[in-house]
Amino acid sequence: MSAKAHYHDFCRVAPDVPVFAQPWYLDACASGGDWDVVLAHDQGRIVAALPYFYRRKGPFRYATMPPFVKMLGPYVLPEFRGVLKKEHGLLEELIKQLPDFAAFKQNFYPTLTNWLPFYWQGFRQTTYYTYRLYDLQSLALVEARLNRNIRRNIQKAQQQVRVVHDLSTEQFYQLNKMSFDRQGLPMPYSWAQFERHDAALAAHGARQLFFAIDAQERIHSAAYLIWDQQAAYYHLSGDDPALRESGAGILLIWEAIRYASEVLGLTCFDFEGSMLPPVERIRVQFGAVQTPYFFVWKYYSRAFELLEKLRR
Repeated sequence: MSAKAHYHDFCRVAPDVPVFAQPWYLDACASGGDWDVVLAHDQGRIVAALPYFYRRKGPFRYATMPPFVKMLGPYVLPEFRGVLKKEHGLLEELIKQLPDFAAFKQNFYPTLTNWLPFYWQGFRQTTYYTYRLYDLQSLALVEARLNRNIRRNIQKAQQQVRVVHDLSTEQFYQLNKMSFDRQGLPMPYSWAQFERHDAALAAHGARQLFFAIDAQERIHSAAYLIWDQQAAYYHLSGDDPALRESGAGILLIWEAIRYASEVLGLTCFDFEGSMLPPVERIRVQFGAVQTPYFFVWKYYSRAFELLEKLRR
């Protein structure tokens, strides 16, 4: 059996592999490249895994983050986390098995707090932050922590729009694209990529769409929630620039939080970042906790590193 096949079996029994690292999710997101995995064993069983996505640029092959994958990195079974001697050995085993790359770049899961074996092997690290609500089992407590500006925006939006789930993915994509257009940014994924991504999540019952529409059936805002057994993730969103004053985007965040709590029964809501000051302020106003995760990288090829610097 290939490492991928073993990894498929491992993910069926491992208790908390994030949705971003599930084989079916990586299959759907691997356009423009491919993914593979290295595995570490203890007493004959797989106890750690490091999936990675790679692309080619000319003669170079490099590992990076695929579209729609916020976090990846090593996964270690809970029983070995924090047991430093054992955890070090497992991470070292994974690193040694990585193929030859011009560069390796990954965002690690927040649950992985030990990147020391990567440091020993010449990798570098920058700390990023996501924002999380950890106590969704008490929605009343979450609501009590909302900033008054957030409360005001929710009440304002509720007077102008209603929330529905049954509009099309094409309509979501167009609204999502409007947000990038408003900022003068290129759309980071095509409709075909999004459609493939959405189909995989829908097939596994791991996504819900939210739309805020008014009495004229205009869509003010849209949100895309995904989840695994541990958390719900505020994955994608979009607003009509002409209708942003309604506060519908804030309302949809709250509706997604409610859905994660009341429908999914989850205890954690992850905003998936961001490091941008205006976005960070909104996350904090929802009462979210700043949660660090590691961006870890290494250049194996000096020529590839120079090429990337020139492109920037």
